Amino acid sequence: MMQGERGEADPANRGRIGNAGFIVGESGVIAIDTGTSYRQGSALLDSIGRVTPKPVRLVLITHTRQEFLFGAMAYRDRGIPIHMHHQAALLMAARCENCLKNLRRTLGEEEMKGTAMFKPDRDFEEGHPLEAIGRPVRVLYHGHSSGPGDIAVFDVQTGVLFAGGLVDNQRIPDVQDSDLEGWRKALAALRRLGAATIVPGHGPAAPASETIGEVERYLAQLEARVQELLEAGVALSAVADRADLPDFEGWDQYDTVHRRNASIVYLRLERRELFKQE
Repeated sequence: MMQGERGEADPANRGRIGNAGFIVGESGVIAIDTGTSYRQGSALLDSIGRVTPKPVRLVLITHTRQEFLFGAMAYRDRGIPIHMHHQAALLMAARCENCLKNLRRTLGEEEMKGTAMFKPDRDFEEGHPLEAIGRPVRVLYHGHSSGPGDIAVFDVQTGVLFAGGLVDNQRIPDVQDSDLEGWRKALAALRRLGAATIVPGHGPAAPASETIGEVERYLAQLEARVQELLEAGVALSAVADRADLPDFEGWDQYDTVHRRNASIVYLRLERRELFKQE
């Protein structure tokens, strides 16, 4: 695991806020996520090279967030195929040109030099085992959850689960692209897997069951609190200020992502109520 920094992407952290990792097998390496930029992708590959001389056989991108995507061309330039779920690839194609422009403005042209949009070499629709490195690895897909096409990667031998966008640790998870019911079902499936350790999309590695439970608890409290505000007739403009969740105040991005989450969930619940009345 190569852990990202706290906070949003800025020049001080060079946008390197998402976790990445790799699994070493008998005959090679599977890399997981590629970082924010070509420069970071190259640095991640160099880190792998310091651990093992074995070749990287493929890289899996777990979900469509800029801090996991844009190092991909560094892998392609070394002949490493990029694998990604079909729905995640569609979402990336639809909106990530703008993400890349914003990153260039935020981080500067020099930091983003060589970074470009890409298409995966292989996209897939279902979870599947990977036989590429002589070690049992499973790609897990449980439908639209934290985002369309979000996957997790399970190293069977050690019980380590690379959870991608499905699980953050000590950081507010972003509901923007989520299906909350699908997310809850996916988290329940990950819990049943019996993983020992989880490598989250953001934050430190931790015991799997406990960390999954914390995400489940946040999502439940978020929806319950926003439902209370909706039923009380609170206007959308006031929701972000009143959707306080004291249990999670210490989590990274509480003052930004949580406020946005509350507004997003409010609109979804309001729309659901309107459809019930028709």
